[in-house]
Amino acid sequence: MTTDSVRTVTDPSQGCPDPLASTLARAAFTLIARVYVPERHQIAAAVLDADGGVHLGLHLDAMVGRAAVCAEPAAVAAARIMTAAPLVAIAAVRFPKPSEDPVARLVPPCGLCRELLIDHGAPNVAAVVDVGGLGQLVPLDELLPHKYRGTKWGPR
Repeated sequence: MTTDSVRTVTDPSQGCPDPLASTLARAAFTLIARVYVPERHQIAAAVLDADGGVHLGLHLDAMVGRAAVCAEPAAVAAARIMTAAPLVAIAAVRFPKPSEDPVARLVPPCGLCRELLIDHGAPNVAAVVDVGGLGQLVPLDELLPHKYRGTKWGPR
């Protein structure tokens, strides 16, 4: 369990009306609630592949900021170890610090993670994000409308 197991933390999947969004948010929340360490592991992600597999990733903080790894790339790497199936959706959940209200929250992927997910995801890969207090699946193209599209891998 967490280092702060005396309090109950609200699971953000409860605010996801879409069953897929709820499943991914719950998977990410369950992982981060189990392994949370303040200032070290604060966010977990769950990515869904087109074959129905759910792959988990954990945020790895570091003393040198550039060495830190977001949860989303860790989940993408875990997926790629298991399957070549396109990635279709992701959710990331941040666990609250002991000094914060006991509410875990959905976090949208940062710009670098959005780029990575679009590079490795299905054409309409989506993220579960908070939209008006509800966890909604939003295509990453709507979050990152002007994606850099290089020629290294050919047209996508």
